[in-house]
Amino acid sequence: MRIHNFNAGPAVLPEEVLLEVQQNLLDYKGSGLSVMEMSHRSAEYDKIITEARAALLRLMGLGDDYVALYLQGGASTQFLMVPVNFCPEDKVANYINTGTWATNAWKEAKKIGKKYHVAASSEDKDYTYIPKTWQLSDNPAYLHITTNNTIRGTEWQKDPEVPAGVPLIADMSSNFLSRQLDFKKYDMIYGGAQKNIGPAGATFVVIKKSLMEQQNANLPTMLDYKIQIEKDSMFNTPPSFSIYVIGEVLKWIEKNGGLKAREAYNIEKAKLIYDILDSSDFYRGTVVPEDRSRMNVTFRLPSEDLEKKFISEAKAKSMIGLKGHRSVGGCRASLYNSLPMQSAETLAQFMIDFEKANK
Repeated sequence: MRIHNFNAGPAVLPEEVLLEVQQNLLDYKGSGLSVMEMSHRSAEYDKIITEARAALLRLMGLGDDYVALYLQGGASTQFLMVPVNFCPEDKVANYINTGTWATNAWKEAKKIGKKYHVAASSEDKDYTYIPKTWQLSDNPAYLHITTNNTIRGTEWQKDPEVPAGVPLIADMSSNFLSRQLDFKKYDMIYGGAQKNIGPAGATFVVIKKSLMEQQNANLPTMLDYKIQIEKDSMFNTPPSFSIYVIGEVLKWIEKNGGLKAREAYNIEKAKLIYDILDSSDFYRGTVVPEDRSRMNVTFRLPSEDLEKKFISEAKAKSMIGLKGHRSVGGCRASLYNSLPMQSAETLAQFMIDFEKANK
């Protein structure tokens, strides 16, 4: 029996996709091979990765002025690659700090000796909100944001405005393709695939080709976006099976109404949980209402003992992944793209029943 998976990542995948993968696991479409056994240089695999790149751009509404890559190393490697590629010595890397992963991004720039500037931060209130104003440095190389805070439960509700000529770069690991966005406003988007579009092991990167004109020269091979683009994500052996599953998830999103349908579905799931938080004096949301994440709902109970009991009893009822991140505690329900409505409904009813029994 499938259980209700609220893990923050690796996260739930569409059952329809898992069944498709299962059907083709030993013999992919008559090839006599599993995708896990294929040469990444084969015609069969070239078709898989080419279609997965094309589907990504298509869902984002982007044309041939952008390029899609599938790399390795997670978003954490991109924290390094971004300043290595796009922050020259005479410019300053700008960041808006909204929590752990945004902090890690600017710290990577600092570690390699790049000039950096924190243009705004919500650290003053434990990252419970998204800054509404920011001050860029002189000579900004780019502005970097993290669009959803997986740990703290905040999310940018609208795209930030940046001055003309300043590239906008975003880590979208935990809300990618969960809503409609004007992706053309961004010069680069990246993230780990393991939350909304696939299994762990692959990193998606989408770059506007004009941004490459600002790339630094003489870079380490594996950190050089130009080389990765020239080699179509296959300078070295890619995470081939993960990319295959991503391609199937992207087909599933397209087949089921695209981003418009995903957004409506995700709004409905999040509302089920937030309505309980708003109507209860037992549960306490940890984020200001206007900046709440639809993907990661974070909340506290009256005591840590009750939180432990809540998590334990939920697990006994086939709901997993509700423990908050170790750095902040509390509870967290991750409601990613592939989480069925039934799972959100089951959690909502459990929350109501648990409050009645423990108030």
